[in-house]
Amino acid sequence: MKLKVCLVGERAVGKTSLVRRFVQDEFDDRYIRTLGTKVSKKKLKVERSDADREYHINMTIWDIMGEKSFTDLLQEAFFYGANGVIAVCDLTRKKTLKELKGWVEQVYGVTGEVPVVILGNKKDLEDRAQLTIKDLNRLCKKYQSSAYLTSAKTGEDVEGAFQGLAEAMVDQRTT
Repeated sequence: MKLKVCLVGERAVGKTSLVRRFVQDEFDDRYIRTLGTKVSKKKLKVERSDADREYHINMTIWDIMGEKSFTDLLQEAFFYGANGVIAVCDLTRKKTLKELKGWVEQVYGVTGEVPVVILGNKKDLEDRAQLTIKDLNRLCKKYQSSAYLTSAKTGEDVEGAFQGLAEAMVDQRTT
């Protein structure tokens, strides 16, 4: 099964670092601004014991720049064909969570309703956190999604977040 995932969120929330951690199991703390979009791929498995099935997923991950003004111009091209969304905020910047609703709505405007997971990234900076899992869960109710507190730096729950989205996408496509 081939599935396209779009990572969305404001600049410097860690989207590129999350993709690098998930795909290559690496972390680099230098900030490199994404221009346009960067596409990565990873294979994974989703097992469904209730259906006694195993799905092999070829996930294409679109890391989309966090500049809404530029993205507005190209949203059709970036979001077209997406099967799921990872919406990322920075736990140390409350405003980045407020902006996620707009990002998800932009994707929905092109794709219709697809599975979404909400990531609060930079969990390793707990002493500077302005957001909690409860804050993320409020937004999750709107999109019937799951929330994860992740750290691209340590790798905490990064795999789980991508796997959770893969399972939701498989469920949507097979039911």
